Amino acid sequence: MTLRIDISGLPSERLRFAASPLAELTAMLHVLAEPGHHPHLAGWAGDVWAALRPELAERLREAEFLWRSSQADFLIPARPRPTLAEELDDVDRIDDETYVTAALVTTCGSTRFHSAGPPPWSPSPLPSPPSPLTDARARERALDLAQARGGRQEAFAERLLADPAAVRARVRQTLEQCAEAFFDAAWAGVAVQLATDLRLKNDLLRHQGIGAALASVSGAVTLAPDGDCIVVDKLQDKSTAARGTGVTFIPSVFGRPHLVAVHAPGWQPVVQYPVAEPTPSEPVPLETVSLRLEALAHPVRLRLLRTLARGPHTTGELAHTWELSPPEVSRHLAVLRRAGLLTARRHGRYVRYTLNLPDLTALGTDLLAAVLR
Repeated sequence: MTLRIDISGLPSERLRFAASPLAELTAMLHVLAEPGHHPHLAGWAGDVWAALRPELAERLREAEFLWRSSQADFLIPARPRPTLAEELDDVDRIDDETYVTAALVTTCGSTRFHSAGPPPWSPSPLPSPPSPLTDARARERALDLAQARGGRQEAFAERLLADPAAVRARVRQTLEQCAEAFFDAAWAGVAVQLATDLRLKNDLLRHQGIGAALASVSGAVTLAPDGDCIVVDKLQDKSTAARGTGVTFIPSVFGRPHLVAVHAPGWQPVVQYPVAEPTPSEPVPLETVSLRLEALAHPVRLRLLRTLARGPHTTGELAHTWELSPPEVSRHLAVLRRAGLLTARRHGRYVRYTLNLPDLTALGTDLLAAVLR
């Protein structure tokens, strides 16, 4: 299972390595929303939450669906700028339908929504599916999906569809307040690490070629033997093309262990990769390892686990995402629960399943990294 980025005919200068303040802020916000994914940053996250003004803390909670389970595509820039303000200006130039649809993909956790129109850098327009801003059925579907994910998600989706301009302005203001509250200080600390990594990557790209540069990004990123495709080892089968636009690679200190890829139709491919090396895992009993590896031996269960790593999901959502029947999904979830890899909580008429990160971590950092990327 891979993400394949077609780069046939792409000039080497269209493969870019650059740091992005907005992408790193997004990684920090993900850490604050999902500290269990980043135990090595738990102290930092706790300190930030303790120091936040109550109003800003509430703003982060109301918009966390843009970066909690996955990152909205407009928060990972294809053309990084030197400052956060410049990158936020670029986001402001995206039309409402593209912004809203990208936000709904993240908020609703659905692959049903795609970019309603190409961003400014797209070389050619794509056919537009029905927009939830103008199509009643698409709007109803978006709200149904958001409702299944909880009251906060539903409220955010309702506000976004009712008044996208107001929500966009509020999100930007929230990000600007984050800069003052914690990002500027953290960015000053990581900028040197990012610059060091970029010097290495760009030197490899110039002197040894694309293959060597990609090999230094991650063992999960390779150049296909024919040189026409970048292969990203993720638990999903997707493809996109970089012809005419290029591919951007963005290093991240706060993003570890995630390997984030923008690949939606109409968006320029972007890969945000972790700079730091993962910490070693602690040993666990062989009996426990055997039970859990047996549960993960089935490819469908591994795919379900990957989806649940993005956040809690219902049986119906998982069935829709992977085009399976609900009974089949329920059988696989039961196996994963018996292995202690999932927890279930009822919210009204929905039962949502959550990944048990501590026990998955005990299986080893290789497996954890594969699931979380």
